[in-house]
Amino acid sequence: MARRPLPRILSSGSVSITRGREIARTAADSATDVLHPLITVVRGLRLLAVAGRRNWAATPRERRGPKLFLAAACVLAAALVPFGPILALVTLMGAAAWKGRERTPARTGPDESECARLRSLYEALVPYFSTADDPEPLFAHGGDWTKAFDAYAFDRDGRLTRLRIAYPAYFTDGEAAARSRIEQLLHAKSGRGREYHFGWDEEANRLVMTVLDALPTTIAAQRFVTAPGETVLGFTDPDAVSRTVPVRDGDSTVDAPPVLWRTGGRSTEPHLLAVGQPGFGTTTLVRSIALQALQGGDVIVIDGSGTGEYAALAGRAGVLAVESGPGGALATLEWAAHETERRLITANRARQSGHPVPDDILRPLWILLDRPGALGHLAAADGRCDPQELLRIPLRHGRAAQVTVVLAEQFDALDTLTGTVLNHTRARAVLGPASREQIAAVLGAEPHTTPPPRVPPGRGYVRLGTGPVLRLQVPATPDPYDDDASDAHREAVLGLLPGRHAPAEAEPAWESAAEGSTTERVPVSVETARATGGAAGPSGLPAEAQPAGAES
Repeated sequence: MARRPLPRILSSGSVSITRGREIARTAADSATDVLHPLITVVRGLRLLAVAGRRNWAATPRERRGPKLFLAAACVLAAALVPFGPILALVTLMGAAAWKGRERTPARTGPDESECARLRSLYEALVPYFSTADDPEPLFAHGGDWTKAFDAYAFDRDGRLTRLRIAYPAYFTDGEAAARSRIEQLLHAKSGRGREYHFGWDEEANRLVMTVLDALPTTIAAQRFVTAPGETVLGFTDPDAVSRTVPVRDGDSTVDAPPVLWRTGGRSTEPHLLAVGQPGFGTTTLVRSIALQALQGGDVIVIDGSGTGEYAALAGRAGVLAVESGPGGALATLEWAAHETERRLITANRARQSGHPVPDDILRPLWILLDRPGALGHLAAADGRCDPQELLRIPLRHGRAAQVTVVLAEQFDALDTLTGTVLNHTRARAVLGPASREQIAAVLGAEPHTTPPPRVPPGRGYVRLGTGPVLRLQVPATPDPYDDDASDAHREAVLGLLPGRHAPAEAEPAWESAAEGSTTERVPVSVETARATGGAAGPSGLPAEAQPAGAES
């Protein structure tokens, strides 16, 4: 049976209706464009009226009369002033247009991609924050993530920058392993390549994850504003310490939060151990400490690597010796042990007799030893004792004798450190890329941040005694004789170096290399030798401090 065509009125009716709708929509859009200023002014007048009514309702009754009188006075003044009504009308229309302008609506929640990211993170946390016996689980597959994530923030790329998580009370947040699993998961799901800080609130069962900004690497060596006995190891996050110091950062001066290490008779962490990867700032840290120590103390530098990183300190005022060979290092450390004993005996006699302690006893003495493992290997090959054994007396009694020991070693030679060194170096620093296990092995506690895979030189973590683990960025203190370093940083180090030794009245006793030593030649005057308690020996040190096998 053939199908009959529809009547023309029925077949063309839908086309006419569609065309009519398009004409009406175009006319409405055109009218809206033409009347847009009027619509904006009317909207503004309505908002102004609502605001005025709300303000009038909030005004107490005893203040409504003065306010109404003031408004009437303003209207009367506008009416009497020439062109006053026109100016008042223009002002009112301008205020209404500004009040009624279209504003971009503020975001009240995450968009679809951000919701998907939060939902995926919620599902990943379900196996860790849920149990089968929980009647009302906070974390469940297909559950509501808004109950667990009560605060969050994203950057322009849609990645999380801050997240606050509410977890159940039965989660074992007191165990380091359980917290570490959650932190690693959040780090992997939120985006690698950034450093996160995790704040655990065990009382409220809350975990706050925050993305940390990079520490500044442009702060160079300089005179820091510190008290006597304070040494700036580097700089950390602003909320980690309660003090800031003014520093020069390029051409400007800023307030930076320092990591202060306090030494002296009342210090709880009198000695420091820095461990790191090659080329990531342990030598820079030792050099920075040396420049600060020379402001009011004497320094002994022993370079176990023998690369000449401390050649710029040789012959400077306050630098007693710069050693890089096993023979000279043993002689210097033996003298340091005798000097520690002499200081203890002299201070004890002065206190017993009721006299003040001599000034040479109160002057700090710093023993800086870089790469003791390599130096010990050379000493063992030469049939000598380990230089670390000579540090026993300075490490044990250095705090009372104003003697501070700083050691720097690499991770691959960490097992060469003796028990005495590890027991008495309570201030620890880890520089360069390292895993959480390596950091915990050195500092005694894991950091509350995720170690980034790539770090600049001088970047790491520090812990003073039993304090918290802090992020650390060592000030840029390169070797001033290194042509690869920045000119500005090298000039800053050269400006901090003290002058050369002044010529003495008598012929200076020069350091001569002991057998197998590559000691830097440092002039030591007769007055310096007398102040140390004896005539100058082969290494510019007291003769009684020389080892029995040392040769001239």
